[in-house]
Amino acid sequence: MASAGARHLLVETEEQCNDIKKQIEEGADFAAMAQQHSSCPSKAQGGDLGTFGPGQMVPEFDKVVFSAPLNEVQGPVKTQFGYHLLEVTSRTD
Repeated sequence: MASAGARHLLVETEEQCNDIKKQIEEGADFAAMAQQHSSCPSKAQGGDLGTFGPGQMVPEFDKVVFSAPLNEVQGPVKTQFGYHLLEVTSRTD
């Protein structure tokens, strides 16, 4: 069964998400940005969500996690929770 490892951060607005993404692209540490800005409890682990299978996350999240290139920041991804930046750290098919 397929599985993936990912980390993410969650914020309220698309503008905030884009601003944080720009900072990461300019060299800011993803984990530090997640700890500072994310509203998800995973921020305590730098946004690390561990490993999970298809269907364990909301569909918008799954779609990106199981198709995006590894170790590239994706987003903003809008879900019912807000706007995510996410990075796929591992994936098995």
